[in-house]
Amino acid sequence: MKCCLCKEREATVHLTQIVGDKMQKLDLCEECARSKGVNDPTGFSLADLLLGLSGAQETEPRPRSGDLRCPHCGFSQAEFKKLGRFGCPECYQTFAEGLDDLLKTMHKGVRHVGKVPKAYRGVEDLKRRLQRLQQELARAVQEENFERAAELRDEIKQLQARLTSPRGH
Repeated sequence: MKCCLCKEREATVHLTQIVGDKMQKLDLCEECARSKGVNDPTGFSLADLLLGLSGAQETEPRPRSGDLRCPHCGFSQAEFKKLGRFGCPECYQTFAEGLDDLLKTMHKGVRHVGKVPKAYRGVEDLKRRLQRLQQELARAVQEENFERAAELRDEIKQLQARLTSPRGH
């Protein structure tokens, strides 16, 4: 089996990471493993390895870019690899290369959705529905479909009453 990085030497170091239900395997030769710090437990960082390998699917090795720094806060890529977090929001743009692959291995996706309290979610759903009905009402009036417009108007009034009630239901 060939090394995932250099694609030349025989892989003798085999790493496996399981995130959720996905398993990722990395096969490295001794030299590439040493250059990534895998043989030195104090210098080994999984974030470093994954950023350097981009999921082990590169066709050729990346040059070391440990001296890359965020122009806004001065945070270096080496500091990110060591700490596992960024110094400021601008760091996401500065270190964008390889970040998507790293986040995909750690999370379900690369876009933060967050959680919304159930009660608030219901109110937001009502607001979105109200907005859609208002757009549909405007179209119905423009098309002179006054029967449909009257139905939409009544439905809009009911939704507005629900939204202004104390519980939003």
